[in-house]
Amino acid sequence: MTQLQASRILIPERRRSTAKRDAGELVIRIALTLCGVLTIVCTTLIIFVLARNGLKFFTIADVTPWAFFTGREWAPLLAHPPKFGVLPLVMGTMLVAVIAMCVALPLGLLAAVWLSEYASPRARSIVKPTLELLAGIPTVVLGFFALMVITPMLQGAFNWTGFIEFDAFSAMAAGLAVGFLCLPTVCSLCEDALRMVPDSLRQGALGLGASRFETAVRVLIPAALSGIVSAFLLAMARAVGETMIVAIAAGSMAVFTADPSSQVQTITGHMVSMFLGDVSNFGVEYFSSYAVGAVLFLITLAMTFAGHIVRMKYRQAYE
Repeated sequence: MTQLQASRILIPERRRSTAKRDAGELVIRIALTLCGVLTIVCTTLIIFVLARNGLKFFTIADVTPWAFFTGREWAPLLAHPPKFGVLPLVMGTMLVAVIAMCVALPLGLLAAVWLSEYASPRARSIVKPTLELLAGIPTVVLGFFALMVITPMLQGAFNWTGFIEFDAFSAMAAGLAVGFLCLPTVCSLCEDALRMVPDSLRQGALGLGASRFETAVRVLIPAALSGIVSAFLLAMARAVGETMIVAIAAGSMAVFTADPSSQVQTITGHMVSMFLGDVSNFGVEYFSSYAVGAVLFLITLAMTFAGHIVRMKYRQAYE
């Protein structure tokens, strides 16, 4: 077969291959565009439903926005007239989240430093998948763990002193369980951020005489700060929005308190009690769930914006 005859055979095949490739790329591009549009549409619908029903709450409950955002009593079912001050729910949510972050952030970061700088490759290959597996534990299991294990331990450790007395439901038990839930996420993401730092920085610090711990604290953590902050914010958002653990272990009494030994009710806990109870779908109590849901959305949105600002401020690019 001459070269001319071979080219006459290959050129049509190449044209058909190029047309097939372009058609495949077009299908993929359309599918990816539809995924992006679907994400935007879903987010917009969520915001629309929250805003519409949240505003309806203020029209039928005869509650002013000032009374809603500054009131310290939340009793939509038992009080006459009903009380709709959201501060006890916000306080309960933030109290549980702060306790959880006191557990998850330092332990997660230290575990990430150990995995990144001290652990052998074999230990890392075992510990990291195990941590990621723990992140998949159902939250209802952790809720019962908080109620049946953590709460009795707290009662046995502190109630005999007479200074602190833990109830059957408490913000501390729920916060510790949420902290255990967030710990694998913080550890895994921080470890990824530390390993993304160029090895030249690590070797340079060690070459100047710094110890491994000094290298981790003074060089690697500052260099990976944007990724670490992202891990912290993701964990905080998870803690603020956690539902099952707080619904089981934190209690159902909305109290404006910073005492971790007393029971509290969080925003998500209130929403669960409203949607799963005997409340009418057209009552003011039902629409109050949308109002507090909008407050939760604003809290997480503010955290996201704050995290974006921090990431942009400390972001570093390496070649």
